[in-house]
Amino acid sequence: MKNRIYSILTAVLSVISLTACVDLDMPSDGRVQLEDIFTSEIKIRNYYSTCLGLVPNVGFTYGNYPTPLASFCDEAEDVSDRSSSLVYDWYVGSTSSNYNPLTISGNLNTVNNDPWAHYFQAIRRCNTFLQQIETSTVEDLNQTEKNGWIAEIRVIRAFSYLQLIKRYGGVPLIDTPYEVTHDFSTDKRASFEEVADFIIQECDAALATPESEGQMVGFLWKRRDEQRTKIPRAFALAVKSQTALYAASSLWYEGGSKYTWEKAAEITKSALDKCLENGYQLYDTQVDESVAQNTYAYYFIQRSDPSRSVDKETIFESNVSTDVWKYAGTPSWEGMERAGACPSQELVDSYETINGQPILDLDKPYLDANHLQPNYNANNTLYDPANPYADRDPRFYASIYYNNSDRTLRGNLTKTIVPIPWYPASRNNIDVTENEDGSITFKTIGDDPWITTDYTGEALPSNEKRLISFEYKSNKALVGGDMAMFFFCGDWGVFQHLPDPFFEVPQASDWTRIEYDLSEAIETFGFSKSPRDWLRFDPGANEGLEITIRNFQMESFTPPPPAMLVETFVGGNCAISENVTNMRFTRTGYYLRKFNNYRSNVNVDADGCMKLFRLGELYLNFAEAAYQAQGPDAVIGGMSAREAVNAIRTRAGMPGLPAGISNDEFEKRYRNERRIELAFEEHRFFDTRRWKILKETDGFVTGMKISKNANGAFSYERVKMVTRQTTDDKYLIFPIWQSEVAKMSDYTGENWQNPGW
Repeated sequence: MKNRIYSILTAVLSVISLTACVDLDMPSDGRVQLEDIFTSEIKIRNYYSTCLGLVPNVGFTYGNYPTPLASFCDEAEDVSDRSSSLVYDWYVGSTSSNYNPLTISGNLNTVNNDPWAHYFQAIRRCNTFLQQIETSTVEDLNQTEKNGWIAEIRVIRAFSYLQLIKRYGGVPLIDTPYEVTHDFSTDKRASFEEVADFIIQECDAALATPESEGQMVGFLWKRRDEQRTKIPRAFALAVKSQTALYAASSLWYEGGSKYTWEKAAEITKSALDKCLENGYQLYDTQVDESVAQNTYAYYFIQRSDPSRSVDKETIFESNVSTDVWKYAGTPSWEGMERAGACPSQELVDSYETINGQPILDLDKPYLDANHLQPNYNANNTLYDPANPYADRDPRFYASIYYNNSDRTLRGNLTKTIVPIPWYPASRNNIDVTENEDGSITFKTIGDDPWITTDYTGEALPSNEKRLISFEYKSNKALVGGDMAMFFFCGDWGVFQHLPDPFFEVPQASDWTRIEYDLSEAIETFGFSKSPRDWLRFDPGANEGLEITIRNFQMESFTPPPPAMLVETFVGGNCAISENVTNMRFTRTGYYLRKFNNYRSNVNVDADGCMKLFRLGELYLNFAEAAYQAQGPDAVIGGMSAREAVNAIRTRAGMPGLPAGISNDEFEKRYRNERRIELAFEEHRFFDTRRWKILKETDGFVTGMKISKNANGAFSYERVKMVTRQTTDDKYLIFPIWQSEVAKMSDYTGENWQNPGW
């Protein structure tokens, strides 16, 4: 295997330039001596940058039609499920040690073309950098910056090993560059635990690097926006947490291993605490409904800011857009190419109702083997199968386009407020008192009382709906023949009656709000066109009225755009397709919404990027390790598993899990919580494997076929997608290329292939 790595890198990644992304970890070929690179500061920086560039961008990077990893597990069914494609090959079980469709990419993404080669390439470069930087003769390097480089490269090497063991299990541990004369017969595959040890040791060594004070170089907690490819300190903590979690999971844990659930809980709680101490927190920015459905939705369409001025949750973000609008969009979108990864009914079923109750019985979600007969949760009184998408977890609306969901965002009315000052000098039979709190008291002292407003000094907004509003207290009710009224006054000084100028003002002893709709009057007189327009207010009573008014203003509104519905019912504009060659329409009755900004199109790509690591994952990692170690309510390091899960649920706007929940029930609720919180973020594919539940989850998924009845109501029919041949135990881990296995068998006399392959 390593021989193949060496040969690939030597052939493909030859030295091509001193300033480009090059691989110089090889004997000289007569053009550049490796040692020469580390005698120049600029060349060292370039080599360091090539190592940073080997942290992959994740997203829609799988298959010959771009699709997310979700299409290869029970999160989604890709629309290329029954046509010639890499996804189809995966579903029908064509994977072998000579052909793995999941590690081949039509868009030539280097990681997915061959993760084994990619991550060993990263390890090789990191090894070279770490060896050469220690003996570099460059004297003017900023020592703090140099130490930061070393720490970052150690973390990248640790991260690369984590990605390898997640896919292949134990792999060879290489921590120095191979010489040409290396004896491959001495090589061996380290165990999962041995590699996990190395990963955590490397992260700890990096974290031991002193923090720089007052400098923007070194191994830092925060970065500037232009430094988003650099590795922050929290990255090392996230790698440690995920490594310990995987090592303790049933797929990888072996009796006697140090990576018990207690150890995983300890490592992750320490990582979580250090992040919180350094300003990380769950994203909680409140957002108007005209911008995003909710906070969770907004988080996934916003770019992270490495300075953490707003986004304090993201630890490290991919640097490429997901392009949901293009590769997993709806047919109503301009520029959409294919429906791509269509969320499964099983995923939709996992979203609870807003009262915190699961939709299905978690002990037995379905009454039949094909998942066509749901076993509804008897304790959920809010869910209605005839209206299945109402009152769901807010994350559902942020993640899934369902039948009759609005493809745009309507949100609230957009409001502009313009204060309108009074002009007390222009009045009739009214005494005026200006109060200290900014309110004004009017007392009528004779017939036909009135007072005018002053000019606003600016043209009033020309939005579609405009109101005069104010708050008042009064000693009388202005009703019947004594109703109040407004006159319109243009800059020519002529009083004109407004259409229907009369309005009632009930008696009020406490502050009461009142509104008067000016929309028709403005359309008639053009009130918004001149900064010299003003109003005359007639209280409508003779002497004896005392009314105090504050916050006298115009409120100008823009209504939300008309709804643009995603109609997935048969015959709808985004109807479920039974034509297996048509990739523009959903297979399951759903479209992906997470990461998608409805404003995205061929001219504007405003979709979000995937997060490699975020604080929410650390909360969930800790919850899993803690409940496995001591139960849901046991406190470990100041927090219980249930409290960690509830932190995630609270941010989502969901009720917390109750105290006293059993370990068995908590496990089901936790796994469901992890499924929906981390949906489409490349976790579920590995979770079902490390939990060893692949046979339960990945045999097939279902969708929802909806018909619209003559009376406008909908009928719902669950439908089964294609059967997938990917549930054998061998699919728990990837095969190693057979050519590499044969080579290493010749060298070492041992079979290096993974079980079943």
